[in-house]
Amino acid sequence: MKGTRRDVLFQLESWLNDDKDKHVFWLNGLAGTGKSTIAQTFAETSFADGKLGASFFCSRDFDDRRNLRKIFPTLAFQLAHRYPQFREELLPVLAASPDVGRESLCSQMEKLIVGPFKTTHIPTLIIVDALDECEDEEPASAILSILSRYVEQIPHIKFFITGRPERRIRSGFRLAALRPITEVFKLHEVERPLVDIDIKLFFRTRLTDIAKNRSDCDVAEDWPRPSDIDTLCGKAAGLFIYASTAIKFVASPHHQPPKRLTLLVSFPQNTTHEGESGIDSLYTGILRHAYHDIGPDSQKPENEEVYCRFRSVAGAVLLAFNPLSVDSLSYLLHDFDTPSDISTALNSLHSLLLIPEDTENSIRTFHKSFPDFLTDPKTPDSL
Repeated sequence: MKGTRRDVLFQLESWLNDDKDKHVFWLNGLAGTGKSTIAQTFAETSFADGKLGASFFCSRDFDDRRNLRKIFPTLAFQLAHRYPQFREELLPVLAASPDVGRESLCSQMEKLIVGPFKTTHIPTLIIVDALDECEDEEPASAILSILSRYVEQIPHIKFFITGRPERRIRSGFRLAALRPITEVFKLHEVERPLVDIDIKLFFRTRLTDIAKNRSDCDVAEDWPRPSDIDTLCGKAAGLFIYASTAIKFVASPHHQPPKRLTLLVSFPQNTTHEGESGIDSLYTGILRHAYHDIGPDSQKPENEEVYCRFRSVAGAVLLAFNPLSVDSLSYLLHDFDTPSDISTALNSLHSLLLIPEDTENSIRTFHKSFPDFLTDPKTPDSL
């Protein structure tokens, strides 16, 4: 949203325009702190300024975006499209090695990226977002390990990389060749008052838009109240994913926004463990409201059936290796006779899952923190 994250974006611009030896920037952040959104904004502004050469946004939800072997060929394609000089150097490489995309990551980096850049000396920016989302069996990130070998040979290139501080990512940035040239920015350590200003602006703007666009309900002139925004901001606890999920909950076309907001601000606060500070109370509140009379200890057979169906559908959606569609779930889960039964079971989860209208398209989690929350052993069965 325009007007937010100004300090972070200013630091990124300063790094990009700085001629010092920090050729790599690691935007380090916990789940839900807004890394990918910042990366997207930085990519757009850098592209508009003519400084972006290529970008790759990793995602565990898509085969080709979690595959490490897709990164360097994709970057090379974009660079060739962006810079004619780069393209002239790359074409002979492709002619000599048409199967380079199947070669080792080291060979790909050397042939597709380093070689053309060493000849052309083009200064540019390369962005790789959510590196932790890629499948990688190496103890230290394979991409970072390769980058550490070659980064000194292409000093005119700057690399902006985002990722959660998982062990292999941390180990990669600790490599001797990368550590001295990497600037690290911990997004989750930004001063809370600065984050709260942005989150309040987001809440104010989005809730006001909801009130303006809903002709089917009577919204008070002073809605949303400043006290409600303050309460929501406190519950967000610095997590932008909380704010985004909360707005989706209030904006439900099947409910009255004032009532949804009242429910939201009444959910109990709970900040027990990393990555769930603020968001866990949101998930708990939404699920309790959706299934308030249903649970594993319910004595009513019909409630027990609904609870079991919820567990079956939610478990399949969240734990499947590849995202599944409503049609696929209907075929996979024998407790459901038709796709409509699956859709009915998912009706109360639209603020937590990305559920397409087309039953052939995949259902996706809005954010990894939700499956993390449901699969956490500390989360009680009764929520």
